[in-house]
Amino acid sequence: MFTRTVQLFMSLLLSLAAPLAVAAELAPDAQMKALSAEVIAAIRKDKELHAGNPKKIAELVETKVLPHFDFQRMTQIAMGANWRRASPPQREQLIKEFKTLLVHTYSGAVTGYRDQVIEFKPVRMQPGDTDVTVRSELKQAGAQALSIDYLMTKEETGWKVYDVKVGGVSLVTSYRDSFADIIRSRGVDGLISSLGSKNHNNEAKAAAKT
Repeated sequence: MFTRTVQLFMSLLLSLAAPLAVAAELAPDAQMKALSAEVIAAIRKDKELHAGNPKKIAELVETKVLPHFDFQRMTQIAMGANWRRASPPQREQLIKEFKTLLVHTYSGAVTGYRDQVIEFKPVRMQPGDTDVTVRSELKQAGAQALSIDYLMTKEETGWKVYDVKVGGVSLVTSYRDSFADIIRSRGVDGLISSLGSKNHNNEAKAAAKT
């Protein structure tokens, strides 16, 4: 059930695909709603995305989705207290590998979107707030509505996502226990190596599909 939930959520991440200049002009809830409508319409029309063209999917994720995420903060959250144990070069490598891992996950779920309906709720924020939660619901015929909450922070380039809660479960902190186990037995370099191996395997699988 959680795996299916993650797949649905990853498909919805494509709703973030839009120029940063446009996103920066909108309130976070308006940004999410507008971008969702725009990109979901594009997905419905794109046969290559539905067919799972790895190259096109990768280009879409790299150019449209990634600019809207704060991967440093996401990695720091996933690492928890172990973030302090990593040296600056290790932190840089961890961010790179974790980002790549998430990109492969997002890319693999592009074809998972069918005809779900997304409803965004007005965000509760005060003037000057720089950290907000944008709440939404995914509705699908024959299934119970699923809550999807985007935790966002205001940065110089606009609002960025640093965590998402699906059905109340944080997708970023869900990595924390497994990361801690690897660090406990193999150290920070062991975690970097483990993430690198997973990314290498994902790349090999993607290449085999082309």
